[in-house]
Amino acid sequence: MVRKLKHHEQKLLKKVDFLDWKQDQGHRDTQVMAKYHLQKREDYHKYNKICGEIRKLARKLSLLQPNDPFRIKHEQLLLDKLYAMGVLESKSKISDLENKVMVSSFCRRRIGVVMFRLKMAQSIKDAVTFIEQGHVRVGPNVITDPAYLVTRQMEDYLTWVDSSKIKQNLLKFRNKVDDFDFS
Repeated sequence: MVRKLKHHEQKLLKKVDFLDWKQDQGHRDTQVMAKYHLQKREDYHKYNKICGEIRKLARKLSLLQPNDPFRIKHEQLLLDKLYAMGVLESKSKISDLENKVMVSSFCRRRIGVVMFRLKMAQSIKDAVTFIEQGHVRVGPNVITDPAYLVTRQMEDYLTWVDSSKIKQNLLKFRNKVDDFDFS
């Protein structure tokens, strides 16, 4: 049995919320980890740190004079790089980096999420399983790390490994089986 709290103890406990802590950030990290099937909390924190560095760089660039050639050149380089990576949806302006570069924008470029979006898997969890089992390649390289980030250019080269049972079943389903390949 637990003793009944005294009046002053009850008053103190009213001020403390045991369910919502400040360092939990409203459980945003667990929501993002569940949605994009992040297996390691460190990945979320790395992406969060990268976002902070990008925002800090954008803030420093915005402090320079608007017609400064250094500012113009490096703003364009930063925007082009983020667009090529797929983090930004469009090449916009540097002021958009504050609102548009988030952890979820990096998570959307993970190979499992890209596979799900390309309809190569029914869910992100299935895509991660296929990746870990070695069924997926980007170009000539077999990828077994689900944290692999796929850029816009590499997205076109995302395919199944030739020896994969999944690829063989897809070819059978589409009636494109070559007797020479699978004999």
